[in-house]
Amino acid sequence: MTAKDKIRLTIRGFQTIHELLPGYLPFAAVKAVLEALLPFINIYMSGRIVTAVAQKAGWRELAILALITVVLNLLTTLLLNLMTRVANAKSGNFWYIADLPLDRKIQTMDYEYVEDSQIHAKRSNITLKRRSMGRGLPRLYWWYFNTGIKGLFQLIFSIALVIGAFTAKPVQTGSAWDFVFSPWCTVLLILLFLLSLCWDVYNQAASTRKGNSIIEGFSDVTRVSQYYYGLLIDYKMGKDLKLYQMRDSILREFESFNSAINQMMSKWQGVEAWYQSLSTVNATVISGLIYLYVALKALFGAFGVGSIVTYVGSLTQFKDGFSALVNMLSDVFINAEILQEVFDFIDMPDKKYHGTLPVEKRAFCDGGDNEYEIEFRNVSFRYPGSEAYALRNVSIKFRVGERLAVVGMNGSGKTTFIKLLCRLYDPTEGEILLNGIDIRKYDYNEYLSIFSVVFQDFKLFSFSLGQNVAASVDVDEDRARSCLEKAGFGDRLQSLPKGLGTCLYKDFEEDGVEISGGEAQKIALARALYKNAPFIILDEPTAALDPISEYEVYSKFNDIVGDKTAVYISHRLSSCRFCDNIVVFDNGQLVQRGSHDQLLAEQGGKYHELWYAQAQYYVSDTLK
Repeated sequence: MTAKDKIRLTIRGFQTIHELLPGYLPFAAVKAVLEALLPFINIYMSGRIVTAVAQKAGWRELAILALITVVLNLLTTLLLNLMTRVANAKSGNFWYIADLPLDRKIQTMDYEYVEDSQIHAKRSNITLKRRSMGRGLPRLYWWYFNTGIKGLFQLIFSIALVIGAFTAKPVQTGSAWDFVFSPWCTVLLILLFLLSLCWDVYNQAASTRKGNSIIEGFSDVTRVSQYYYGLLIDYKMGKDLKLYQMRDSILREFESFNSAINQMMSKWQGVEAWYQSLSTVNATVISGLIYLYVALKALFGAFGVGSIVTYVGSLTQFKDGFSALVNMLSDVFINAEILQEVFDFIDMPDKKYHGTLPVEKRAFCDGGDNEYEIEFRNVSFRYPGSEAYALRNVSIKFRVGERLAVVGMNGSGKTTFIKLLCRLYDPTEGEILLNGIDIRKYDYNEYLSIFSVVFQDFKLFSFSLGQNVAASVDVDEDRARSCLEKAGFGDRLQSLPKGLGTCLYKDFEEDGVEISGGEAQKIALARALYKNAPFIILDEPTAALDPISEYEVYSKFNDIVGDKTAVYISHRLSSCRFCDNIVVFDNGQLVQRGSHDQLLAEQGGKYHELWYAQAQYYVSDTLK
């Protein structure tokens, strides 16, 4: 990576902070300058006052100098407090939104990336470096302003005050110390200063490289430790942890991993301490040489006692500013490597073509003719990184209004079929058509809008019941109630004291309701109905329901689905009898299609085998 690339990444980092915290950067910069300026007011005015005293100035002159000192301090401090307050107000939530660009990327990236463990590893590595070393955007947010820019202006102000020491002429000459007053001595000091700067930059870079290697070696350990910590604090895990007496063993594992992390942090801090010590020694040596230079010039009468006070105070600030500037310059280039990881993640291109064609609004609710047709044409699919086909040569066509059941053993390709239908993945071979047009040509978000899905691993959130149904902060309450009643949640809704405003779970509200698995499934079904899309896909929609609730859903299924196409995945073959068509998957291939009676009549077929494998348990129970 070239220096130009690192500067470009740093500038982009500041642009990202500006987008996250509009208006913060100028206030933070002014705040840093004022913090650097404040001590120099006292240094300069102290020198003036000491000079006045040495020259036996009158009390009026001394009083005026003291008053100027107080006024300058007061004005600078008030302005500094104002800048600090404004900057803090604008950046108070930074630590909550620092990862927002990464989170936004995860929400918008192709789904195949979301399921990719390598992508999660990259994301975790970036987070680990941010939390343990403050690298990435936090470095720009805090380090460069509170340390870097402040140090830069400390250096500027101290040089402005100290420069008189280099130009001052001695009262007496002709001694062996004449070299101190020659231009060559000044050049030598500048060369030593630059060499010291390069040495510190090198040390800082070496420190960061070693620190990164230590941190990266423990990235997996940290990830596992955070997982165990999540288990310990999640109250939803409480029943299993207590009944199976797992808490002690999990706590031991967490403490073991945490101990390894503490060792890693101790090792990293040891590296940091060593290189910081070298930097401190370097800055002290340079400052000492300049102190000696000033002392020798003062000894030979180049300037008075007041100037000595000013120069000594300025040199102290020079030392601090020099160290801060060195750290900032080296850190700019080291931090750019982390920023590269951040922006590489954010800029990760989508593999999926998102299309441009609008999806025709043909649903009845949009005033259309409800004529949608989906066709799989010789579709085969392999998951990324796998050589085995999850689906092979699948061809099927179905229209809006049909009831299609998808059955098969675990791993037969049912869920993969749904993922391809919803275009979470694109086929490896073949094509999927909507009304005769390849679905890849449609605008991606518009295509997604025609599907309502209840996956087997659906998620509800610790928001209100109405917001969970609407999947939005804004809720059409009449519509939400209607959908909950259709899904069989009507009676439970009546018993809730806050109705649709009842918060689910207790993460945010103490009176939140802990719902059962079956109730959660009904709410998820209501959410799919609320979306009112022409295709509704149900993956084991009654798996958590009791037999009576399951019967109610089945008996009202046509009313619930209405004129929509229903694609229904289930392991309970008895629940598929209401469907117009049943498709049977086996080892990634579509092996049968027909009604329940047709498929059951095909002795030796996969459906016949699955049906009687389940039916035998009910028959034997009846005989008993």
